[in-house]
Amino acid sequence: MDLKALIPRGLFARSLLIIVLPVAIMQMVVTYLFFDLHWEQVSRRLSEGAAGDVALVTQLYADNPTSENLAAITNYARADLRLSVALQKQAKLPERDRLAVIPAFDRTLRRALSGSLRQKFWFDTTRYPDYVDIRVEVPGGVLRFLAYRDRVFASTGGIFILWLAGATILLATVSVLFIRNQVRPMERLADAADRFGRGENVSLKPAGSAEVRRATLAFLQMRGRIQRHIEQRTNLLAGVSHDLRTPLTRLKLQLAMMRPSSDIDEARKDIVEMEGMLEEYLTFAQGQWSEEREALDLAEIARAIIQDVARAGREIDGAGLAASLPTSGRPIALKRCLSNLVENALSFGPKVAISSSESSDAIYLYVDDDGPGIPPESYEEALKPFSRLDPARNQNRKGVGLGLALAYDAARSHGGNLVLSRSTLGGLRVSVRLPL
Repeated sequence: MDLKALIPRGLFARSLLIIVLPVAIMQMVVTYLFFDLHWEQVSRRLSEGAAGDVALVTQLYADNPTSENLAAITNYARADLRLSVALQKQAKLPERDRLAVIPAFDRTLRRALSGSLRQKFWFDTTRYPDYVDIRVEVPGGVLRFLAYRDRVFASTGGIFILWLAGATILLATVSVLFIRNQVRPMERLADAADRFGRGENVSLKPAGSAEVRRATLAFLQMRGRIQRHIEQRTNLLAGVSHDLRTPLTRLKLQLAMMRPSSDIDEARKDIVEMEGMLEEYLTFAQGQWSEEREALDLAEIARAIIQDVARAGREIDGAGLAASLPTSGRPIALKRCLSNLVENALSFGPKVAISSSESSDAIYLYVDDDGPGIPPESYEEALKPFSRLDPARNQNRKGVGLGLALAYDAARSHGGNLVLSRSTLGGLRVSVRLPL
């Protein structure tokens, strides 16, 4: 058996196990030693004393089995031995034993009675809370003895177990409360890091132990550096884009004033391509950070994209799309993600299909095409920014290789993923997973 599989995964459970398990082992050892060295020895001596008294009374009656002697023996046992004695004439010993909850009780008393009595006997330690019922077979019936329980067993065992159980419960309660207070700041830190990775605005205050406070402060500083880096990158590319648009606009104006020719047309195409590249750069630089999350239906977004493509004269098979795919996210970012995937599929294959599926915790959207596809060894490279794979999928294609990278970034920023695989149509399948 793999012991690692039995160890809990959570920090709370592990911390509780580290504290409680050694204490539990120690208490079990102490309990065993207590019962073995103290309780059982004391109980054995008490049981042997009580068994000796029972044997004495039984022998006194057996020597003179008269009613007068029985009355004298009864008075003597009650006054001096703390035993209640009664003769049950023509009675027999019960055939069934009544077993105690703690087997040590029966074992100790049975051993003592067996060593002191030659007659057959029967006893019950469970029927009466304050007495032990002992019966001995004698000529003409059965002698029944009721002995006080503290005469037969040590009374400290139950009190010891009660105190031990109370201490265990108190210790476990204190441990649970203490560990929970220590683990909660770490859970908040992990949740804040996860939300920040999805592009959400998070507020977090340092709390907990000194180590957790240091980790929280380090996270807040890292978050600030990342946000400043994103803002600087966005501002830089926005400035570059703005500065380049001005001369591009002048070039377009000058070309519009020239006589039409094939060279002029090619120059206009180059300018349009440059403007498209600038838009892609700026979109990639802006990322997914400026838009707030909200509840939305991914199926509605997909159907809107299908309708937009249909107005442009292209068709997409949406028969496999579910009626509703509820999730939460940034609508513009997700629409840009799906639009990039659809445009990428339409540029490589005449036949494109969108389908979906659901699991207990996520929704899946699939975009398939019947184009040339991508070799499996190039899947990872295809998701990198500015990647343009050769040869089949990049011949005479526009763009700078940011379509899949933008879609991948959008899916990951929503707590999901984007995976490439072989399509049933023969080309590429892009699978987008988003949490419910």
